[in-house]
Order: sequence, then C-alpha cells, then structure tokens
Amino acid sequence: MKKTLAMIMAATMALTALTGCSGETSKLDNIKKAGVITMATSPDFAPMEFENIAADGTKEYVGSDIELGKYIAEKLGVELKIEAMDFAAVQAAVATGSVDMAISGFAWTPERAENMELSIGYNIDDEDSKGQGILILKEKADQLKTAEAFAGLKIGAQNGSLQYQLVSTQLPEDITIEPIGSLNDGILALQTGKIDALAVDGSNGELYCESYDELCMSEFKFVFESEGNVVACTKGEEELMEAINEIIEEVNEKGLYADWNNEATELAKSLGLVEE
Repeated sequence: MKKTLAMIMAATMALTALTGCSGETSKLDNIKKAGVITMATSPDFAPMEFENIAADGTKEYVGSDIELGKYIAEKLGVELKIEAMDFAAVQAAVATGSVDMAISGFAWTPERAENMELSIGYNIDDEDSKGQGILILKEKADQLKTAEAFAGLKIGAQNGSLQYQLVSTQLPEDITIEPIGSLNDGILALQTGKIDALAVDGSNGELYCESYDELCMSEFKFVFESEGNVVACTKGEEELMEAINEIIEEVNEKGLYADWNNEATELAKSLGLVEE
C-alpha cells in the first residue's frame, strides 16, 4: 500500500512539474494570446534602426533590425509594437521585463549574457566587416591614427554600448569618456567641439562619413572579434528565446538579413541620416 501511494505521489509530482502547479502561462503564451510582441530599440543606428517619414507624413521606424523584428512577429503570428528609447534604456527595459524583446544592434558580451537571455548570432561579420572604430573630424585624421594619439581627449560613447566598453579598456587611461544618449547627439557634439571623437560601429560610422564631409573614420580600430548581433529577452525567458532562435536560424539560412541591410543602407544614404 505504501509502495503504491509513493508511486502515485511520484506520478503526481511529475505531472505537476510538466503542467505547473500555479497554472501560470509563459511569456510566449501571453504574447500569442495578446496578439502582439513589444520590441525595444534605439532608432539612431542606421542602417539597422533609424527613423523615416512615411508618405503620409507620419514617423516610422525602419532598418534591417526593424525588418528582423517584423519577421519574428510574423512567424509567431502576432503584430509588432516598437518602443523607441535611448540605448541604455533599451537594456533596462529588457532587464525589467517591460518589453518582450530588444533588437538594437546588440553585440554579445559576457555582461549582457549574465543579465539577459541572448539569441544566436545574426548579421555575422564577413571579410568585408568594418569592425569597431572611432569617428573624428577629417582635419585631425593625420593626428589620430593610433590608440595613444587619443590620450587626454574626450571620447563620446553610448551608455551601456559595446563601444563604451571598448573605449574604457583599449584607449589610454587619461581619456575622458563622454556618455551620449544617441549617435545623433554624438555627431552634433563632435561637430561643435564638445567631444574630440565618437566611438562607433565601423559600418555605421562610414555612413555618417558619407553624409557629413567634415567627418572621417580614424585609421585606428578596436580589437574585437564579432560573432554577429543578438536579440535580447528578459533573463529566464528561455521558451521565448528558443522560438526566436528558430526564426533567426531561418533568417540566416535564407540570407534574409543581408538583403534587409542592403535595402536599409540605400534608404539611409538617401535620407542623409537626418532625423526629424
């Protein structure tokens, strides 16, 4: 009798573990039930995420990361709701769970992996990758060619960004790091002399150089081996991330992101990267 009772209890516990004793649904279930997935992004990082004015005069968010977000929503059978904010706020929104996911040019870092669920890579760098570098005034190109040349200068970088980390670890200790809310703010600060340089993704920086004749990329590049960009979700949301990873695998296999990126690059060039 005791043996039978023990077997029943064991079976009950196993069933509870599978179904959940509280009856709570997962984040993925809630997203599908609501019919919408919220995505945080910082729309100042062309060609990945930036602003455009639609034909009807309304502001819209465009870019290759935006297309990825739309594709994920489509595959999940829901609508995409975009929450635009500063880059640092994007990470906070993920950490607190106020958004379902974030797609904003994230690179994988150990610190982010500790605090967020990170997807497999997309937008994997190839031999044509521009790497991570520093945007400067063209008139100072001959002076600022090495890490040592930036000693004592004021370098702009977005709070919480990969570039902020690279500046703090690979440039001389006597530099001053100036936190910026958006890259557009950083460009203005560079143009007006409030900072001496701006740390940026290389591809992103070259687009700015095409739009602003007075700017160029320094010959110096940070040492960084990229495995692509990642989507971020709140820590512990493994089921949602598993679903996102399956979709990213499909995107990678079909080469969709490269197509989106090429289209977004042409649009960004036509706009001159000027936001309303």
